[in-house]
Amino acid sequence: MHAEFPTNLIDVRERGTAGRATAVAHPNIALIKYWGKRDEHLVLPRVDSLSMTLNVFPTTTSVRLAPRSGSDMVTLNGRPAAGEALRRIVDFLDLVRERAGLAHRAVVDSENTVPTGAGLASSASGFAALAVAAAAAYGLDLDATALSGLARRGSGSASRSVFGGFAVWHAGPDAGSAEEADRSSYAEPVPVGDLDPALVVAVVDAGPKPVSSRAAMRRTVDTSPLYEPWAVSSQADLIEMRAALLAGDIEAVGEIAERNALGMHATMLAARPAVRYLSPATLTVLDSVLRLRQDGIPAYATMDAGPNVKVLCRRVDADRVAEAVCVAVPGGAVHIAEPGPGARLLHGDGR
Repeated sequence: MHAEFPTNLIDVRERGTAGRATAVAHPNIALIKYWGKRDEHLVLPRVDSLSMTLNVFPTTTSVRLAPRSGSDMVTLNGRPAAGEALRRIVDFLDLVRERAGLAHRAVVDSENTVPTGAGLASSASGFAALAVAAAAAYGLDLDATALSGLARRGSGSASRSVFGGFAVWHAGPDAGSAEEADRSSYAEPVPVGDLDPALVVAVVDAGPKPVSSRAAMRRTVDTSPLYEPWAVSSQADLIEMRAALLAGDIEAVGEIAERNALGMHATMLAARPAVRYLSPATLTVLDSVLRLRQDGIPAYATMDAGPNVKVLCRRVDADRVAEAVCVAVPGGAVHIAEPGPGARLLHGDGR
């Protein structure tokens, strides 16, 4: 028996009203990490990665063309965007305009329910929603693969949030022209066996990271002696992970995810100077996860670029895992997530 995790991706031609569209997307958490880029302009990763899209923390983004405007107008969570956030969105819209053959500026309004810059994949949901909405508003005729590749140009992990459930992001071959490389890096759904997973998200610190993911990646790749060995082992982890998912083996999935994440953080600790995202609260949660396993509960931790911990477990054990995490970090926010839907357009009535 195979568990079905629908992508819910709607062809942008179905619901887009000329010049206006609204899309929603959810963050994903990588179980096999991609840490490090080989091309920052095209956002091409050094290694393949694999993730689970969540059913919590959605981002809803509307795009409306403004032919008479001389600039893009972007609002994030009710406030005008500025600085790096505005630059990234305008650069992405420029890419969409180039592909659509239109010069019209746009009005973008985005509501994000996940803390930004805290290692909780806010850019994944944000740019996946923007990619789907902008493609529809500008009239691009894109299939799921092309949408995933487009979302990647805004944020690498956004390529995976285009799909629901589990998805693998292909790094693509490290050869050929830039155009060929761009086309070859996209995400696609991963077949999964009889698996009923949950992910307990422990937000121990919702504040922005002291070092951005982009800066930390560069430093790690350039200076860490542990990076290349980890990158090689990560590809072996990916092969094992796909087999474990197909077999519906939650213990194997968790073991592989935890070692992959800890290995990634080891590469950062070995960077010069070190990049340390793990806080005392992070370690307390990791200790609680270990105790859960000692008590016979299959629970396994993964962490992205930040102090917050996500604990993979069986859905039936999620409440007990969440309770243990709450005890470990009093005052921390804990959310129970399950496999969620892919990015999709919304009807005018919000459906």
